[in-house]
Amino acid sequence: MGVVQGSFAAEERQTWLAERLAREGFVTIASASEALGVSEMTVRRDLALLEERGAARRVRGGAKAIGPQPFAERRDTAVRAKSRIAAKLADLVPSTGAVAFDASSTIMRLCAGLDAARDLLVLTNGPDTFTALQDQPGVTPVVTGGQRDPRTGSLVGPLACRAAAQIVTERLFCSAAAVDPRAGALEATLEEAEVKRALAAAADEVVLAVDASKLDGRALAVGLRWDEVDLLVTDLDPDDDRLTPYRSLVEVG
Repeated sequence: MGVVQGSFAAEERQTWLAERLAREGFVTIASASEALGVSEMTVRRDLALLEERGAARRVRGGAKAIGPQPFAERRDTAVRAKSRIAAKLADLVPSTGAVAFDASSTIMRLCAGLDAARDLLVLTNGPDTFTALQDQPGVTPVVTGGQRDPRTGSLVGPLACRAAAQIVTERLFCSAAAVDPRAGALEATLEEAEVKRALAAAADEVVLAVDASKLDGRALAVGLRWDEVDLLVTDLDPDDDRLTPYRSLVEVG
């Protein structure tokens, strides 16, 4: 892509930067400034926004692509967007029965909104989510077990997958590292994708929840195909144009 002399709007610049990061793994402030025809200060602001959304990590002279992230880092990104998503999801959690929560920081925000639970079993492969559910009235948290992935903090491996397949749940509430209209819900690691598929296979319905920064993104492994997802929930208004490519694939909420 050549120099465009500042004709890019902020959203277009950030998309360009995200695509360059996904393709090359690194972008320099100087090269982005030249390619986009904007000041280096403008590029720094755009990279700061991408970092806030969890889509990049700023380093000296530029930014690098985000691979698997520890839970503590993911928990502190896109906080307002995740809170809005959690508010949308709260009414979808039954008061009784069994549901599954993945190990994402997005879904963990649901833990604080289970006031209506009376006899609800929650299966999760997230140690932090399991801890957050302790002593919640009406909730019985169950952890899959398995090997803790030091890159993400999630429980993965054969034991996690086997446990995920043993409990039939009404709904799986999950997020993803990125979503793509063609590929589906994508994960940062192969191991995370494998557990996600096991949780989905044992669920009657799958609710996928991602903030807008993950739309049209890229990650290493395919977790769920669109025919395995029943509902896509984001922080956007359901009529937002950014969701247009997904409406023919899945119900959008």
